[in-house]
Amino acid sequence: MRLKNELYDDEQSKIKKELIDILELNNKNGFILYQIDHDEELKSKIMGLLPKIRTFYSMSKITAISTPERIKRPYISIIRHILKRDYDILSAEHTLRIDEKIIRTKRYVFIKR
Repeated sequence: MRLKNELYDDEQSKIKKELIDILELNNKNGFILYQIDHDEELKSKIMGLLPKIRTFYSMSKITAISTPERIKRPYISIIRHILKRDYDILSAEHTLRIDEKIIRTKRYVFIKR
């Protein structure tokens, strides 16, 4: 039996491209976690990819895909899992000042391999 990576290579490439377009990684090289946490439209677009991901990716080891309700931020797990083969993903502490409040969050940077 062939692996889903072999069987659905074209479909997986389309899903990756769609995710890259959603995150606008062609225009910028990363994102700040706080901004995604507070952007419901962006989160729903990412989570909207779940049916396709379940069909074309092996999901036995990825809790974010099989049972997303068990994870605090399943959209981050999905992003990292789908893009880890093509990008080096770096995360670093990041501090924002919003309404005179200091907010600690993470900044994710994607470097194309």
